[in-house]
Amino acid sequence: MAKQFPRLDERLRDFIGRQHVFFTASAAAGTRVNVSPRSTRELRILGDTEAAYLDLTGSGNETAAHLRADGRLTLMLCAFEGLPMILRLYGRGSVLARGGADYARLLDTAFGGTEPPGARQIVHIAIDLVQTSCGYAVPLFDYGGERENLDRWAAAKGEAGLDAYRREKNARSLDGLPTGLFDGA
Repeated sequence: MAKQFPRLDERLRDFIGRQHVFFTASAAAGTRVNVSPRSTRELRILGDTEAAYLDLTGSGNETAAHLRADGRLTLMLCAFEGLPMILRLYGRGSVLARGGADYARLLDTAFGGTEPPGARQIVHIAIDLVQTSCGYAVPLFDYGGERENLDRWAAAKGEAGLDAYRREKNARSLDGLPTGLFDGA
């Protein structure tokens, strides 16, 4: 039932465009595996073998630490409505630091120059394998809309409050790996 492809095609891009949530998975040697849900409003397909997402401030920064240590990254999308399908994008990830030239360029070209409240970094993936599978056992769900909680929380914290929070919660992974978010992290 699974099919593999070297790149995204129009049909798979269309599938991605209809989804509301995707999941990231990463790990490094000797660490816990991290899986995180994310809104597709921050996801951009940049080409047949390239994607990126605006990473928002959260309670941890596992993906960044794992990418520094190992580089492997998987994005997964699955249909919760309509025809069943699971899509996985396997590849090598990297983090573009907020405030850096690469971040600014991609923010401008892929995200219209708009930075949502709480933006922390951009995660880029160079896709080396695309795989679909049936998704027959994935339940159906109705999409109820985006949550605005993080936007309100980040706006209330302000830049200084977000910086302090990130220094406390986002400088190291659960397993003690540096995330690279700050110099000397």
